[in-house]
Parts: sequence; C-alpha cells; structure tokens
Amino acid sequence: MRKFPLLCLLATLMGLLAISCSDDNNWKDYTEWRDTNNAWLALMAEKLDTDGSRYYTKLVPDWDPGAYVLIHYFNDRALTANNISPIYTSTVDVKYVGMLYDDTVFDSSFDNTQYGDSIYRVGVNGVIEGWTIALQDMHVGDSCEVLIPYQQGYGANGSGIILPYSALKFGIKLVDVPAYEIR
Repeated sequence: MRKFPLLCLLATLMGLLAISCSDDNNWKDYTEWRDTNNAWLALMAEKLDTDGSRYYTKLVPDWDPGAYVLIHYFNDRALTANNISPIYTSTVDVKYVGMLYDDTVFDSSFDNTQYGDSIYRVGVNGVIEGWTIALQDMHVGDSCEVLIPYQQGYGANGSGIILPYSALKFGIKLVDVPAYEIR
C-alpha cells in the first residue's frame, strides 16, 4: 500500500519530464518560416543607406544585452533631440503600422480615434520588448522603422495572424508622452 503513492508520484514526474522535453513550441513545425524571417532580418541588418552607411542602427538595451532591434529614423533627430523621451514607466501616444517581413499588415493605429486621429495610447512597459527598446530611444516627433527579431516580438507562440518566430516591421511615430512616469 505504501508503494502506490510513490508509484503515482514517479509516474507524474515522468509525465512532466516527457512534456517538458517535447517540442511544445513548434520549433520543427516552423523551421522554414523561422529561417526565412531570420534570413530577412540578417539581410536588413546589412542594408546600406545611399551614403554607404548602415541603413539600420542596432539598438541593444543595457538591461538585456542579448536583445536588440534594428531602427531607422526618417526625421532629422537633431530637431527632436531636446524633446522628451519616454522611460519604462511612461505612457506614450503613437501612430503605427505593424507588418510581417513580407509587408503583410497585421495591425495599425489608423482606425483608432479614442485619443485623437490614429493615436494609440500605451505604457512603454505594456508592449512587446522590441517596442520597449525602440520607444526608449525615441523623442517626441521622431518617426522610424523598427525591425524586431521574433525573440523581442511574439516569440515561439505568435499572436493572432502573427505566426511563431515572426520577425516584425513597424512604422512608428512618437506623438506625445502624456504621462512621463506612472507609479
């Protein structure tokens, strides 16, 4: 009789071990998609501007040296350098379009009118890591294109029409920082 609880515990542990070792994040199922997205991102990292410099700047946050995004600003940043820049606890107003690597649009603020014409209001700490990295580098008035590796996007799970392991491309304009810090 004493062996029954021990056998149940052992069976449960073996089941948990089998589940943890399974391919529960679709790694094999999305090999081609993942490889295509990673190859596109690597190609974009090497893209050159008309003057021969890198088109995208690689941003690596101090708080996660393994994370990064690629960013290209469309405006003259000297003109926005003195404008406010959000911090992790800020709330921001942005206009944006989100796309997959092949330019398939999956989200946009341009149907939103709650906070003003096409404005999406969100906390910097309430978005995917790639956005958090990009937003903290921006100043009010900046417009940019941000390329986000899947690790800083929706990862191995995806979200809605965004498949697992999807690199993402966003056009973002930082319109305002209505709440610099929320506690």
